[in-house]
Amino acid sequence: MKLSISKKNANVVRNALQHWVSEGSISEQQRQLLLQQIQVQTFDWRRLARYAFLTALASLLIAITSLFADHDLMRKLDKLFHLGAPGRTITLSISAIAIYLWALRRRTRKPAKRYSNEALLFIAVLLTACAFLQLAIWWQENSAELIPIHLLLILSALVYGVIGWFTASSLVWWFSLLVLGVAFGVSTGYISGYGSYWLGMNYPVRFIAFASLLIASWQLLRTALVQRQLERVTLAMGLLYLFIALWLLSIFGNYGELSHWYQIRQFELLQWSLLFGVAAVMAIWLGLKHDDKMLRGFGLTFLAINLYTRFFEFFWLPLSKSLFFLLLGLSLWLLGHYAEKIWQLTAKKPYLDEE
Repeated sequence: MKLSISKKNANVVRNALQHWVSEGSISEQQRQLLLQQIQVQTFDWRRLARYAFLTALASLLIAITSLFADHDLMRKLDKLFHLGAPGRTITLSISAIAIYLWALRRRTRKPAKRYSNEALLFIAVLLTACAFLQLAIWWQENSAELIPIHLLLILSALVYGVIGWFTASSLVWWFSLLVLGVAFGVSTGYISGYGSYWLGMNYPVRFIAFASLLIASWQLLRTALVQRQLERVTLAMGLLYLFIALWLLSIFGNYGELSHWYQIRQFELLQWSLLFGVAAVMAIWLGLKHDDKMLRGFGLTFLAINLYTRFFEFFWLPLSKSLFFLLLGLSLWLLGHYAEKIWQLTAKKPYLDEE
C-alpha cells in the first residue's frame, strides 16, 4: 500500500532521499523505488474537516449564546414545553450525559473519525454549560441569595477537567483550563470584595501566578499528561495565560486603579517590559534547545508584541503621525526581509520539517 502524504511532506521526503543519494547512503534505484511508494494528496481533506468542525462548533456556540440572550424566545420555548428551570436543568444534563456516552462509544468504534468525535464531545460540553446556567437560575428562583458565581465556575471546571482527563479529549481539557482561569479570576475578585488588589496583586500579576502554577503542574504531571495526549494543550494554555498577563502588566503595571495609572510615566513601567522580554527570549531559547515549535512560536510572537507595544507607547505622542507610520512601515519591511532570508536559508535544508 502506498503512503498517502501531503505536498509539503512529499517535498520533505524527496529532499531527504536526494540527500541520502548524494551521501551514498542509498542508491538512485532505491530512491526511485521509494518515490514510487509515495502518493501525494491533491487536497488536504483532513485539514478541511478540522476547520469545518471548528467552524460548526463556533456557530453552535454563537447560536446557543444568542438563544439564551433572546428572552422573548426563551419565554415562548418555556411556555411551549412547560419545563421551567428544574426541567431544563434535568433535560440538559441527561442530554449531555447521553452525548458523552455516544461520543465515547463512537470513538472506540471509529477512532479514525477524530474530529467528529471531538465535536460531539464539545457539544456535550456546551450542553453541560447550559445545564449549569439553568441550575443557577433554579437556585435563584428558590433561594433568597444568589449562588456565588465563582463556586459555579469552580464546579464547572472540575466537571470538565474530570471528563477531559478520563476521555483524553484535548478539546474538553482545553475548555476545562479556560473555565479554570475564569474561575480563578472571579474567585480572587470575590475574596477581595472585587477590589483592585488581592494579596497586593492586580489581575495581571494574579494570572502570572496562576500561569506559573499551571506550567509547574504541567511539568510535575508531564508523564501522565503525555499518556493521555493532554500535555501540549496544558503547556499551551499555561504559556497563553502567562504571556497575556505579562503583556498587560507591561502596559498597566501592578496598578489597580486607572486614576493611579494615568499619573505615572510609561518609563516607570520599564522593568515589567524587560521582564516580558526576558520571558519571551527564554521561550525562544528553550524552543531552540528542545526543538519545540510551540515554545519558539510563543516567544517570537510575544517578543514582537512587546517591541511594537513599546514603540507605540514611547513614540505615538512625540512623533508626527507621518514619521511614526513611516518608521513603523520600515521596521515591518525589515522584519519581513530578514524573515524571508531566514526562510530561504532553512528551505535549502533537506530535513526541513514543514508540518
